[in-house]
Amino acid sequence: MKTAAAYIRVSTDDQLEYSPDSQLEKIREYAAANNMILPEKYIFREEEGISGKKAERRPEFMRMIGTAKQKPKPFDVIIVWKFSRFARNREDSIVYKSMLRKQCGIDVLSVTEQLGDDKMSIIVEAMIEAMDEYYSINLAEEVRRGMNEKVMRGEPVSIPAFGYTIQEKQYKIDPVAAPLVKMIFQDFIEGMGCRTIAQKLNAMKVPTQRGGLWENRTVEYVLRNPVYIGKIRWNPKRKTRRNYNDPDILITNGTHEPIVDTETWEKAQKRLAKSKSVSENDAVPKNSSAGMLRGLVKCSACGCTLTASGGGSMQCQAYAHGKCNESHSILAAALEEMVLAALDADLHESTISIMPTALSDTEEIAATVSRQIEREKLKLVRVREAYENGVDSLEEYRIRKQKITECLRQLELTRSKIAKPPRTPLAAQKQNVMQLLRDPNVPADEKNVLLRSFVQKIVFYQTPRSLEIFYYA
Repeated sequence: MKTAAAYIRVSTDDQLEYSPDSQLEKIREYAAANNMILPEKYIFREEEGISGKKAERRPEFMRMIGTAKQKPKPFDVIIVWKFSRFARNREDSIVYKSMLRKQCGIDVLSVTEQLGDDKMSIIVEAMIEAMDEYYSINLAEEVRRGMNEKVMRGEPVSIPAFGYTIQEKQYKIDPVAAPLVKMIFQDFIEGMGCRTIAQKLNAMKVPTQRGGLWENRTVEYVLRNPVYIGKIRWNPKRKTRRNYNDPDILITNGTHEPIVDTETWEKAQKRLAKSKSVSENDAVPKNSSAGMLRGLVKCSACGCTLTASGGGSMQCQAYAHGKCNESHSILAAALEEMVLAALDADLHESTISIMPTALSDTEEIAATVSRQIEREKLKLVRVREAYENGVDSLEEYRIRKQKITECLRQLELTRSKIAKPPRTPLAAQKQNVMQLLRDPNVPADEKNVLLRSFVQKIVFYQTPRSLEIFYYA
């Protein structure tokens, strides 16, 4: 007697006859009729509304695949109501079915689309999958078309923005949050920055629309959202994220009441444009001090990393986003001198030792880069295995492979530029460390690699202006 597993999924477009309970009932009947047992622990059931287009977005599907890989195999077949329940994407269907059959010896069976073992069944199954994918693509197009029509009529097509609620498919002003929207715009055009406004809102215990803390980017999102002057914004081709200048964005007149007037809105947009221009002009060069210290310096107040900010400075990332109340702003060049002075003193006092595994000279730098290259090559093998095992789709594999390959190219380029002098005594190695760190011709990213080899983290205290360096034991 064979052991079966059941995979059950419905999506928002399903009718009642395809409900989870209905699917399970038919699957149980099919298993009993074909002399199979179906243990409760092998019934994998997605929450309602989970999309079937991408396998990685279905947690129960991925759990089922992981269970199927166990040795000895836990079940002989996977039963679904329809093949479209297993996958709506031919690529996923081919990858996962092939992996299950070849590596696990497990077949996928459909209650309503039963196939034989002959060659013709392969063609029929491929046709069924193609039709399911066509249905999925066509449905997505119909949904986009319907949303386009709603946008052109000025109707909402997303969750309400902060300051609004949605009632009877219409945005309605939230009497509690709307005054806060006005406050955000007024504070901004009067000179207050996004980070300061975020801190103000957090101090007032005002949650964002999704219940989180305010950051500078969430404040900026409010300031850039034309919904507040009675408009509807939507991108029919892709998720806009924070690309406010995406040429495919549609903006139409809405049917809801605006919260701010056009004059206030335009003043805010002018100041945003000016702020963006200033920040671009203050961009930090790649070979700056901030690059040398990248990822190493921590805020003494909250523990977050200091990152490059405008004007050649470094600032606590959480403070910049409005989540930390203590500024740690300091010129990157000044911070670098503080770090180098502290390192020089520690090295000369022999309070730390440069271990053979640490990057003490250019030869050791090359050795560490080589180890990183080997790790990246191992990643390349792993992502290939993930694709072959059906964990990643072909597109995911392509993207990850491309990133790793580019990383390998950069590492190989770095290694080729590093000289390999004869090994030196420990004292000379320490001297080489400081020479490399102070050499203006050594790229900042190489200095960063060198520092990371023996420095765990650097904690910066704004008052008094000092720092503490933590070394690897």
